[in-house]
Amino acid sequence: MQKINYKILGILTIAIFSLSIISMNESQKSVETSATSVVSNQKIGWGIKRNNNHEQPDVGNSNKKILDTNNGICLGNKDKNNIYLTFDEGYEAGYTEKILKTLKENKVKATFFITAHYINTNPKLVEQMIKDGHIVGNHIPLTLMTLF
Repeated sequence: MQKINYKILGILTIAIFSLSIISMNESQKSVETSATSVVSNQKIGWGIKRNNNHEQPDVGNSNKKILDTNNGICLGNKDKNNIYLTFDEGYEAGYTEKILKTLKENKVKATFFITAHYINTNPKLVEQMIKDGHIVGNHIPLTLMTLF
């Protein structure tokens, strides 16, 4: 019977394990997800510059580019006299169902800005907003995305 050298076997096992870990780390470094090529974590300041000449405010070139790229809405058409209805839905005080009914009866669309808490506590109302064709936006000002 051949004698096994456990010291050499142990060293070989550690070497093979180490090489496999290094190999896994190298392959993980080269993996690129689609999110890294599309999404940026660059901080974006948001605001408007008001005018004294009754013109629309200036949102800035970089913000305008972001809005245009993502089909965002910030300012209405300055050549048309439109009224934009927006509702702050940080909480539900019992009026939203009546508001939705009135909007539907009058064939009027609006934008509802909701919080995560609101969507979790009033999912049926949010579903109704979407079903009726309203815009549902994120209430949190740090995020410039429409939820639905």
